[in-house]
Amino acid sequence: MADLPSSSYAGTEAEPVAGSAVALATAEPRGFKFRRNELWTYFGPAFVASVAYIDPGNFAANIQGGSQFGYRLLWVLLWSNAMAILIQYLAAKLGIVTGLTLPQNCRRHFSRPMTIFLWVAAEVSAIATDLAEFLGAALGFYLLVGPTMLMHGWTRTETMFVSALVSAVAVFLILALDLAGYQWLERGIMAFVGVIGLCYGFEVFLVHPDWRAVAFSTLIPRLDVSNSRAFHDSIYTAVAMLGATVMPHVIYLHSALVQPRVQELKKKPVMAGFSRRRKYLKFELIDVLVAMNGAWLINSAMIVMAAVAFVHMGSPVADVEQAYRTLGPLLGPAAAIVFAVALLCSGLSSSTVGVMAGQVIIEGFLDIKFSIFLRRLITIIPALIVIAVGLDPLKILLLSQVILSFTLPFALIPLLILTNRPSVMDTFVSARRTKIAGWVAVGIILTLNVVLLGQIAFGG
Repeated sequence: MADLPSSSYAGTEAEPVAGSAVALATAEPRGFKFRRNELWTYFGPAFVASVAYIDPGNFAANIQGGSQFGYRLLWVLLWSNAMAILIQYLAAKLGIVTGLTLPQNCRRHFSRPMTIFLWVAAEVSAIATDLAEFLGAALGFYLLVGPTMLMHGWTRTETMFVSALVSAVAVFLILALDLAGYQWLERGIMAFVGVIGLCYGFEVFLVHPDWRAVAFSTLIPRLDVSNSRAFHDSIYTAVAMLGATVMPHVIYLHSALVQPRVQELKKKPVMAGFSRRRKYLKFELIDVLVAMNGAWLINSAMIVMAAVAFVHMGSPVADVEQAYRTLGPLLGPAAAIVFAVALLCSGLSSSTVGVMAGQVIIEGFLDIKFSIFLRRLITIIPALIVIAVGLDPLKILLLSQVILSFTLPFALIPLLILTNRPSVMDTFVSARRTKIAGWVAVGIILTLNVVLLGQIAFGG
């Protein structure tokens, strides 16, 4: 994407004049018609970003939390979702108001050394994300076709390697949707999110949860206080779930996903007393609310399913492969297959989003053009090496989460600094309550990430 000065956008529209009855009378009827007729065309960016909240890493964390603590930690997802809504909306707002992505804004408003430092941190997070999501997609294919291949004499490593190659081809095909227009790619990702939601709706239907207990645990924060070990473990799991909520790559990406519509708005004629950017911000807020709450419901369904299906097993289900192998005997083959399909859709869609984020990062920070297909080729190589040498993909997933925890501050803090600057946002600068909420959310996320990393480092 080429840099476009934010001022050039401002020249294409007229903001309402405060206190002008004529301006308000002109704006409201048009705003209502615009909202009613065009709201659905603005859905998409937040759904693409929401994939990061239902990626294979979330599968593992939610299944372990539900199998070990039942419904107790559902409240963690509720508060995680509230923070995710705020952060993702701010990322989209920065892109809509300035007409630039977060990396482009960093390059414009920060010093060259700081920009390079932020790019390195962002690139590390993008590589870790690409690796983790690609391995998740390969694991989804492996769960579906692996048993048959193993029966015919294939080794686990060989089967995973072939699954990875098939995943790579599938991601290339998904990325190719963008050649037909950005909305086709968005619709493709939204379809994957819909399939994941349907799969977990089916799983929840099978387990027949206690909805009154689900509602209570969602609204009332509590931990397992039955003994000191359980208390420690429940804190650790809650921190892991909350601390990895906001993923750095989709903060960068969301500011880019809104750009095609921003460019379309800039080509439309000026209407007296009507601000297209403000209308887009309202539409994007709705997009964020619907998409993030959808991801929250899917994550909650993961915990509910695990809480009912696995909580009486005596030990927590530690990974998604174990969950797959356990679901069949407990709920029937259909439950296991649906679970694997959900994991596959999660891995493919999140891998696609990870590649898109990597392209936004390298183009925005370095001001260079970079083919998204070349980006995919580059990120495939480390994953194939990991699989070929027989390393455990689940351990690599855990390592990627640790790396993302280290790089998260270098996306969140620049975002808040930029959205709080009048020189960047002009009249769209964050309100005082938004600034406070933003810094509080960042403080909580960063503190919990430090706690999580500390517990991992000391074997907690």
